[in-house]
Amino acid sequence: MALKTLSTFFSPLSLPNTKFLTSKPCLILFEFPRSQKSRLPVADAEGTGAAAPSPGEKFLERQQSFEDAKLILKENNKNKKKKKKDNAIKASRAVASCYGCGAPLHTSDADAPGYVDPETYELKKKHHQLRTVLCRRCRLLSHGKMITAVGGHGGYPGGKLFVSAEELREKLSHLRHEKALIVKLVDIVDFNGSFLSRVRDLAGSNPIVLVVTKVDLLPRDTDLNCVGDWVVEATMRKKLNVLSVHLTSSKSLVGITGVISEIQKEKKGRDVYILGSANVGKSAFINALLKTMAINDPVAASAQRYKPIQSAVPGTTLGPIQINAFLGGGKLYDTPGVHLFHRQTAVVHSEDLPILAPQSRLRGLAFPSSIVSSDNVEEGASTIVNGLNEFSIFWGGLVRIDVLKVLPETCLTFYGPKRIPIHMVPTEQAVEFYQTELGFLLTPPSGGENAENWKGLESERKLQIKFEVVDRPACDIAISGLGWFTVEPVSRSHKISQPKPVETAGELILAVHVPKAVEIFVRPPIPVSKAGAEWYQYVELTEKQEEMRPKWYF
Repeated sequence: MALKTLSTFFSPLSLPNTKFLTSKPCLILFEFPRSQKSRLPVADAEGTGAAAPSPGEKFLERQQSFEDAKLILKENNKNKKKKKKDNAIKASRAVASCYGCGAPLHTSDADAPGYVDPETYELKKKHHQLRTVLCRRCRLLSHGKMITAVGGHGGYPGGKLFVSAEELREKLSHLRHEKALIVKLVDIVDFNGSFLSRVRDLAGSNPIVLVVTKVDLLPRDTDLNCVGDWVVEATMRKKLNVLSVHLTSSKSLVGITGVISEIQKEKKGRDVYILGSANVGKSAFINALLKTMAINDPVAASAQRYKPIQSAVPGTTLGPIQINAFLGGGKLYDTPGVHLFHRQTAVVHSEDLPILAPQSRLRGLAFPSSIVSSDNVEEGASTIVNGLNEFSIFWGGLVRIDVLKVLPETCLTFYGPKRIPIHMVPTEQAVEFYQTELGFLLTPPSGGENAENWKGLESERKLQIKFEVVDRPACDIAISGLGWFTVEPVSRSHKISQPKPVETAGELILAVHVPKAVEIFVRPPIPVSKAGAEWYQYVELTEKQEEMRPKWYF
């Protein structure tokens, strides 16, 4: 009985001529069909026949293997070229986007984001320079125009609706399926309102570097050691996997170097996405990042030429913007802001948006002061107010605080944009005062037409606050998208060196009125100004807690 047909194995290392092998070393397996007559002599059952193939037969078998291997490699190269060609066709068909806002370029609607003059579009397209084109809307934004382009649930009234907030959020949904490094931005002036509590829905399991922006707006003499510890404590309560926390200022470039070091350390070849709520300062942060990196990195220096547009209008960025900012691989992406319907910026008109953005350092404005002017007395007169009971405080036309019950020594200190006026009137006159002065003394809303369309302060929240320690503030009450006010003793806010004996405990009751959907946060007081460092207390941590706690840098 004849033996079964032998299978021949060849390794590339054993072939006499391997010039045709252009890919990585591999193992090639060939098996001759059983129906084909083999050139090799086969031994029979009695042991007769040749013991081994002759040199000539070996040569023929090897030459046949060469020819078969060439055919296979030729077919593989053909498939690769075809796949590469298909990808090139797909890339060439991709719609070019404005480098300032990420909106697709077009020549149809002159008022829509991404519009480019037809002549300019055709010229840039001819020379393959569409990536260097800035759309008409971005040019207007760069000159101070306020053009809203996002509406719907979480969008903004006024202007023309081009895209919904849900559509912008959907553009970020792919992040949770990719391996990326997330740089999450939070505004220190609106810490709770801009934090993105559901950030895991967007980021997935990707690591997060938390960047706190606009720290240069905090009051003078603020101890940033206390603020950094306060931010880390607030972050730990949200149970996020944060690698580190950085206190930064895009305007003064404070803290930017530390963020760059952290990104270079943690990105590990991955793409880096800048994520945050609308108008948190992502584009300004990227510009500061590129400016600092450009000192030592020629790639970042060239990327500065075509950087995202920054403006005061939320929703400036309408699509992901890819930036070649790193020398060692990986891209930097500016992403559309996540629009949050619970912020004040989502309810005011576009003309009033710049008013909500502080331009200089915050200064605490305390009520009651020693002398408070009253609107119910003759002009030029004043009245000394002892306590806040039965008074109402208006923060522009956006917030009304009714003081129902407080201790006589209680003070409310406001931190927010200076252009929004604060007025204090007796509660019994509050409704009439609001109706009469809305759009005039109480702004925003600004202007008669905007005041007529204003829906008013439809939401009311009653707060019961425990005032237990007189040496420190009781709490902060933060208004999403605006700022916060601190409930504290009069002696603390007025810096009285020898305060009078005061009650050490009690319950405070406030009724806060805001527009519908705007959120109110009651939080531990943030330690601002020189006084904050005096009363702030660091939490004692165990070694295990210290290891799990993210480090903060400034």
